[in-house]
Order: sequence, then structure tokens, then C-alpha cells
Amino acid sequence: MFDFFWNLGSFIVALGILITVHEYGHFWVARKCGVKVEKFSIGFGKAIWRKVGKDGTEYVVAMIPLGGYVKMLDERVDTVPEEMLDQAFNRKNVWQRIAIVAAGPIANFIFAIIALYAMYLIGVPSVKPVIDTTKANSPAAIIQLSEPQQIIAVSGQKVRNWEEVNLALVGHIGNEQVDITLAPLSRLEGGEVAGTTYELDISQWQFDPEKESPITAIGLGIFRPGIEPVIAAISDGSAAQISGLMLGDRILSINQQDYKDWNAFVDVIQTSANKPIAMLIERAGEQRLVEVVPQAQKNDSGDVIGIIGVSPTAAQWPENMRFELQYGMIDSVSAAADKTWQLVVVSFKMIGKLFTGDVSVKNLSGPISIAQGAGASANYGLVYFLGFIALISVNLGIINLMPLPVLDGGHLLYYFIEVITGRPVPEKVQEIGFRFGAALLLMLMSVALFNDFARL
Repeated sequence: MFDFFWNLGSFIVALGILITVHEYGHFWVARKCGVKVEKFSIGFGKAIWRKVGKDGTEYVVAMIPLGGYVKMLDERVDTVPEEMLDQAFNRKNVWQRIAIVAAGPIANFIFAIIALYAMYLIGVPSVKPVIDTTKANSPAAIIQLSEPQQIIAVSGQKVRNWEEVNLALVGHIGNEQVDITLAPLSRLEGGEVAGTTYELDISQWQFDPEKESPITAIGLGIFRPGIEPVIAAISDGSAAQISGLMLGDRILSINQQDYKDWNAFVDVIQTSANKPIAMLIERAGEQRLVEVVPQAQKNDSGDVIGIIGVSPTAAQWPENMRFELQYGMIDSVSAAADKTWQLVVVSFKMIGKLFTGDVSVKNLSGPISIAQGAGASANYGLVYFLGFIALISVNLGIINLMPLPVLDGGHLLYYFIEVITGRPVPEKVQEIGFRFGAALLLMLMSVALFNDFARL
């Protein structure tokens, strides 16, 4: 229940900020162009707070935090007094109308840069993208490793941590190939090196983002520090808790077989659903024999496996692999702008690949997934929440630029047609477009919501 309210609260905060930024973009440029703004609303439905400013604009916070709007004086909507006609939106020239409509998405992109700027100033705890294995019969199988290697570039784009590697790989879904540049970690410690570039054939590369990341799907084995056979977490109501296992217990053997590694331990547990197993543990310097009965549970493939509900203790990352991704006040500007541009490019690529079929509509996410992401990022800390809202801000800006008549992009399409033809698009044509756009947008939202519920 706490997770639900935490996610909901984080979602409302994130979406409230982004909607305010978007609508303020429209509001600010409209005022600069001499348009009378009658209402600035964050949310829809019944107002929970309202105030009329000295400028005559009514400012509103409404019940449903899933959008917002700026109501401008417009002859197409209301009767406008003669003395106020020069303040009506529809009386402005086409370039002013384009500026007012485009200002919302542009504000989202600017806000993303600001959020990322703050994130880089604070610093992001990061781990170097080091691999120590590659998977057979995968695109990465052509890479032969004799020692751990760090990924320093993906198709010529410099990468510094796993998040950047993931983002770069996602942008290549549906492509024929991707280049991975590696360099031995030991050599990088002495300074930058050119590295070795491998050309990976990804023409047959397919994976489900719900089940694995593009990093492992392409066959790259992420280096991880060793795992200590010491219990670090126990789930409530689990077989481990019922049997009396405790935090800090060290696993010595299972079914009279000495402990080898965590994977071998998990294999025994998973193949022993509802069957008692004997675990020899060490607690406070004393050895104890504990009987555990793994609980039966179906995995993603529908197979019945055993689980006991424990997590091991992970060893610390080596110091030479941990770093703080941080910049100064000046360098953070270019870093934030560059990251925003990367997010814009990848987002546009993903939209294009939705239409070509390279990316499944099952990957669309709705408000539930966004709320979960907001809660998770906020739980990790401010820098991660800043990165999350920057990503959502970019996506909100891009979605609003889509040429659907009910979105900013649809209005811009009509105005650019007006620029070319020299006359406005007929209102009847616009009305047909609005209805088509609303139907298509409703369909996309329905698919996203269905995907959200399917992931629960």
C-alpha cells in the first residue's frame, strides 16, 4: 500500500511539473505576442484551487492531473468585444500562432536540459560498462575476451556507464549492424586508448524489453562483483522465514553438497519445489542444519520452480570501476544539452520503428508504468528523479509534436499548410482532422493502458 501511494505521489509531482512547464511555454509566448490569456489550468475537471491574477488571467489547479490547458481569447470559440480583437489568438499572423503552439514542446526540451544540468552538477553515481563474457550464438559472440573489457563507444558514440550503453543500443533496434568499441580496463587506467571495434550483425536481433535489457539480449556479459553466500534479505512469509533462516546466515552446504556458487545453489532450489532440502549454515560462529521446503511458483515460461525467498550479499564494486558522473557549472550545460539531444533522437527513432514494426506496440507505456518509474526513481534519490523527469519531459515534447490534429503538432501542420498556401485550412477540414486525431490518440492510450495492466 505504501508503494502505491509513493508511486502516485511521485507521479503527481512529476506530471504536475511537466504539465506546468509545457503550458507555461504556451502562456509566456502568447503573452509576448499580445494574446489575452483567459485561463491557465493545470489538470482537468473541478477546480481545487483558483486565483485571478492582476493580469486578468484565471489560474486554476484542477482535480485530474493528467493534462492542462491555456485558454486564449479566440473568435472561433467565443464572442470577442471589438476593442479586444487585437488580443485574439486567431487575429495573430501565422508565424506568431506557430510560435505560441510550438512553445509548449520547446519548453519541455528546455526543462529537460535544466533537469539534466542539475543532475550533472550534483553528480550521478555510476559504474563503468565492463564486460567479462559474451553469449554463444548471439550477435556479440564474435567478441573474444581474454580479460575484462570496457565498452567505450557504440557506433562511434562515446559511452561512460551502462545507462548510456543501454540508450545507444536501443537506438539500433531494427538496424542491420552496430559497432561496439572495447578497450582493456587495465589499459584505460593509464589514459584513453583507441580500443578495438567489433561490427555486430543485428539483422536477426529480437528481444522482449519486458524480460531482458538490450545489453544482455545482444550477448554482452556484464561484469559483476562476486556474490557472498551470506543471506542479505528474506521475504516475508517465504520458505526461508518459515524455516527459521536469519539475515547474516552463511550457507555452507545444501543436501550435503558443499556450496560452490550462487547459480548452482539457485538451480538446486528451483528443482526442489515442495521438496525438503537440508541447508548447513553458519550463524554467530556455530554451524546449524536447517530444513527448508521451497515454495512452488510458476516462472515466465509457465514452468513450476521452487523459491525460498532469500537474496545473497553482493561484494563491493572494485574502486577502479566506480565513478561519479559529474561536471562543473559550465561543462554541465553542454553535457545536459548533448544528453537531451540523444534522448530526442532515440525517441524519434522509436516512434518511427513503431510504425515500421521493428518495435512492438507492446512496448508502449501508460500512466501506470510512468507512475511506477517515477516512484522507483524518486526512491533511489534526487539525481535519478531528475533524470527520469528529463526523459519524460522529452517524450512529452515529442508526443505533442506528432502531427495529430488534437496535439500541438497537428495545429502546427495546419499552420505550415497555411504558410505554403497563403490561406488557412478550412474549418470543416480541421474538424474532420480533429475527430480522426482524437480517435487515433484514444486508441494509442488504450493500447498503453492495456500494456500497463498486463505488466502488473
